[in-house]
Amino acid sequence: MSSMPQPSAQNKVTVPFIRAQKNIQPLTMLTAYDYPTAQILDRAGIDLILVGDSVGTVLYGDENTLQVTLDDMVRHTRAVSKAANRALVVGDLPFMSYQVSKKQAIRSSGRLLKEAGAHAVKLEGGLEMAETVSAIVRAGIPVMGHIGLTPQTIHAIGTYRIHGKTHQERDYLIASAKALEEAGAFSIVLECVEAKLASEITQLVNIPTLGIGSGTGCDGQVLVGHDLVGLTAGRVPRFVQPTADLKANWHQAVEAYIQRTRENHARH
Repeated sequence: MSSMPQPSAQNKVTVPFIRAQKNIQPLTMLTAYDYPTAQILDRAGIDLILVGDSVGTVLYGDENTLQVTLDDMVRHTRAVSKAANRALVVGDLPFMSYQVSKKQAIRSSGRLLKEAGAHAVKLEGGLEMAETVSAIVRAGIPVMGHIGLTPQTIHAIGTYRIHGKTHQERDYLIASAKALEEAGAFSIVLECVEAKLASEITQLVNIPTLGIGSGTGCDGQVLVGHDLVGLTAGRVPRFVQPTADLKANWHQAVEAYIQRTRENHARH
């Protein structure tokens, strides 16, 4: 265990701190899309809060994340950042807010920091996005990479599946991780990457990796917060392993409220 001081409730988690946790302390990240949820995560001691474009599927009932707009992300990120006294807030760049040009990517990233209070942005893509990452970083904006399963390309990849099982995918993911590091990314999300490959990538790069459905060989883990506490509207991925069932508790609370209200009115 390192003697390096850990952030307290008073000390903000910073990008340099996240970088320094490589091979030291496992990092934790969960998604949040609103003020009260972010407040709970922050007070519990989470390292990073991701305001994910998964807000589309989790809160709005969308089939995928493609309908989420930059304005949506600014609104939700602003709410989360107000509650984060300690955690590092990462705002997702939604579909078509950064792919058109480097100029567009910088402008979109700037909005998430300037208008919404994010501390960093996340974008999907590997080798093909390295130059864009570099441009954003040169503008003074920290970037988290994201490779493996990239939900914004769901129509291209066809289905949600494990990535890195073929030699071609393996070579692409390794090259992408190295390219993102070289471009200046401070960390990389590995989503649904074959576990042994995720562990290998983690050892090959000098920046932290955060796995989701990619085994335990990464430098940290990330999950959708609603999945973790049993508030998933649809199917729960097998790797989630929920730690609570708030949906059942919520259901019982509503039933109790209905019964109480009817009983109180019956007395009058």
